[in-house]
Amino acid sequence: MRCPYCGSLEDKVLESRTMMHGESIRRRRECLDCGYRFTSYERIDEKPFMVVKRDGRRQPFDMVKLEKGIDRALEKRPIPTAMVEQISNDIEDQAIKIGKEAREISTAELGELVLEKLYSIDKVAYIRFASVYRHFENLDEFITEVKNIDKRGAQTGTRGEK
Repeated sequence: MRCPYCGSLEDKVLESRTMMHGESIRRRRECLDCGYRFTSYERIDEKPFMVVKRDGRRQPFDMVKLEKGIDRALEKRPIPTAMVEQISNDIEDQAIKIGKEAREISTAELGELVLEKLYSIDKVAYIRFASVYRHFENLDEFITEVKNIDKRGAQTGTRGEK
């Protein structure tokens, strides 16, 4: 480690301490040339979890963006605000499990995770999200999706209810 005072590369570690629940290490060092004492931090530099867009571009997974989409679908619905965070956390956990090896997930897979979660919580929020996610272009597509909810509900005994 280069001494910030004299630039020497010769130092010794006086003390090491684990910080932030084991996610980093703080080391107190002393330069062997000038005696200056300084602190260095060591942490794992992980590759960020990425989302692969439809056009092939990759961007870092953004929890705020995910929460915003879910929040928008649940707007004015009888769902507690705290539940949006819980839903987002559950989806993030599932996404990371799915994309574990490649450290990435497609927007298609991510969108399906959101739809699945919203379907189990609120059918209106599900339709709102689906209409944007699946790019409904006319009323027929919208009606078809609503009918699919009724079909799924008839199979499970819920018939479009929350």
